[in-house]
Amino acid sequence: KLPTMKMLLSLIALLSAALLANAAPPTCYSRVLSLSKEITESFKELQTSKTEDSCVEMLPKLYLDIHNYCVLAKLREFVAYPRCERVLEVSELKEKARSLYTIMISYCRRDLVFLTDDCSALENPILPPIEPS
Repeated sequence: KLPTMKMLLSLIALLSAALLANAAPPTCYSRVLSLSKEITESFKELQTSKTEDSCVEMLPKLYLDIHNYCVLAKLREFVAYPRCERVLEVSELKEKARSLYTIMISYCRRDLVFLTDDCSALENPILPPIEPS
């Protein structure tokens, strides 16, 4: 019975090692990329939601491209926007934007590469065409 137990434990250890090898921890870049996409999507949803609060319409645009150096200024502008504090979704979005900014300037500072500093691209992004289905 003892050799069967050892074989079972060895099999469990081998499978665990295989799972860990496939589940690599997120890199700074992947974390920043996923958080920026999450924030951009949340902002789009907020803009299209039927909120009664007109301040949502006045929020600074929030299209994020983490490869554009101007994204740092865009995040600062959004977080510092003085209105909409009473709208829960806006407060949550500002908190996510603050987190992304902190991650970018401190934890991932050396891992990020900015390919452009075109601030107007963050104001009027050229989005890829939608594929017909």
